Amino acid sequence: MITADAFIAAASARGFDFYTGVPCSFLTPLINGVLSDRALHYVGAASEGEAVAIAAGAWLAGRRTVVMCQNSGLGNAVNPLTSLNAPFRIPTLFVTTWRGQPGLGDEPQHEVMGLITHDLIRLLGLPLEAAPNTDEAIGPAFDRAVTAMDETGLPFAWVLKKGDIADTPLSQPTPAARPAGWRDRFEALGPRPRREQALARVLELADDRTAIIATTGKCGRELFTLADRPQHLYQVGSMGGASGMGLGVALNAPRPVVVLDGDGAALMKLGTFATVGAYAPKNLIHILLDNGVHDSTGGQATVSPLVSFADIAAACGYASALDTRDLGEVANWLEAPPLKGPRFVRLHIGMGTPGDLPRPTMTPVDVKTRLMQHFKSAGVH
Repeated sequence: MITADAFIAAASARGFDFYTGVPCSFLTPLINGVLSDRALHYVGAASEGEAVAIAAGAWLAGRRTVVMCQNSGLGNAVNPLTSLNAPFRIPTLFVTTWRGQPGLGDEPQHEVMGLITHDLIRLLGLPLEAAPNTDEAIGPAFDRAVTAMDETGLPFAWVLKKGDIADTPLSQPTPAARPAGWRDRFEALGPRPRREQALARVLELADDRTAIIATTGKCGRELFTLADRPQHLYQVGSMGGASGMGLGVALNAPRPVVVLDGDGAALMKLGTFATVGAYAPKNLIHILLDNGVHDSTGGQATVSPLVSFADIAAACGYASALDTRDLGEVANWLEAPPLKGPRFVRLHIGMGTPGDLPRPTMTPVDVKTRLMQHFKSAGVH
């Protein structure tokens, strides 16, 4: 059995200072220890996949990260682990619990995952060890994990058993209530702008300090075609993860961060609205380009016409939320003075994209490396 203090001390000595995840009773002592340490950063995520995306953004901004979750949530983390961390080579220490361990009594919903936890992690291609369970083993375990992550650029997984960490009391300040943000809607006549027009307007207004995280699919491809800048990141997978990744960057980089989202992607990770609103980075600008369809896969309709995204953003604590199809209003909104929290706009756009739309010619690893070098040259790391 180890203590949370010993874990945190070993982690901090090796630069790990950003934690995110979804609680599990086996993890309670460690999460309590992290939350009680005011020198550390912990983001409570709405889902395990969201936590992986948040950690990826924090890593881009120079943090060493730890993601913590129950093994029942491994399924939620599979997508970003395989389609974000793997292609971009973004590491994190991934600590998951072993609920349903064979031979130990547990709830029936943990039985299957308890049998396949280790095999699933190996199938994902992640190095795997049992979490250290003595204080003497913690340092060497961290060193092995750091060495592997530095060599491969991939997450390193620890599987933590019940009772591996001694009970730890929680000393957490009560979060202050945050009123709903300002919300407005501008009715406009005429056709919806094309995605290309919307992206061009964003590029006109974004200076060299502004990082832009573009969601997977046609959005990133059109952004790359219009202008390829060092501060751009084009997600090639991890649908729904752009907002979480943008949050991770915004919490750790003193610069404007624009997330270019899509309606299908936003619906997939709607819980991230609540996480963004709760942690409220004032440098985050969340732009939802809503054409009502999955444009990258043939134009199948989404349910976005039935969803009031701006109302959701305002209710979740975004400082302002706009719903419009008018590019002029978007420009006015983007040029307004910064507020005390994140801003959101749902821009209704038309369907369709150019038939010969190319894909980014840079590899995801090159895109990531270039972005981190840009951050470093600007003094972010």
